[in-house]
Amino acid sequence: MADYHFVYTDVEGASTQWDDIQRHLGNLPPKPEPFKPPVFVPKVDADEQPKSKEWLDEREPDELEDLEDDLDDDRFLEQYRKMRLTELREAAKAARFGSIVPITGSDFVREVSQAPSDVWVVVFLYKDGIPECGLLQTCLEELVTRYPATKFVKIISTDCIPNYPDRNVPTILVYNNSAVKGTYVGLQKFGGKRCTPESVALALCQSDPVLNDRQSGCDSSRNNVIEGVRRKFIEKVVAQHEEREEDDSD
Repeated sequence: MADYHFVYTDVEGASTQWDDIQRHLGNLPPKPEPFKPPVFVPKVDADEQPKSKEWLDEREPDELEDLEDDLDDDRFLEQYRKMRLTELREAAKAARFGSIVPITGSDFVREVSQAPSDVWVVVFLYKDGIPECGLLQTCLEELVTRYPATKFVKIISTDCIPNYPDRNVPTILVYNNSAVKGTYVGLQKFGGKRCTPESVALALCQSDPVLNDRQSGCDSSRNNVIEGVRRKFIEKVVAQHEEREEDDSD
């Protein structure tokens, strides 16, 4: 006996008109969706992608060095790679400082006298228990974060200079290229007991580019310090004004 439920399908899975009528009446299951293979997407090799300025900005120093041979044919990108590598190296060089390093008398020659010729060293002579020393150290701790390319060290005064009188502390010695470039005894040149990080910075840069942030160059050090003082002064005035307004509103 013939099987009236036989469903003929062609190579594409299509059915006959009779099958469509039977499905409409509910006598056959729904027609399956025709097979569609997924769209082919070729795998992208990152090494073969064109290099852009933005792509180079995201590379680490060791990655930029490895790219030297790959970028030989592109003069612009090769030049930019070298510039970017120099910037990263300079930033890493600046990051080696950024804090006041405590030293002893036996460390002085290595840490101060033998410092590289392009590094300015600020030596802070102090004694524990003297309020003026604590005040000046607070100012220096703020300056080290602003000028990470300048080296700051601190040493107990009598460890640096035997029998150095306590009345002379705090004292700051400025070194460069194995020579003393400046001496500051007490707080007088920094504004006395009202000294601030800005007044200390201005005094240190009176004649030499002692403070360096590694971003604007040594020659403009004093101009940078003056601009920083002006900016900090405005910020403090605005902060004081806002505090007074809050007090008045309460």
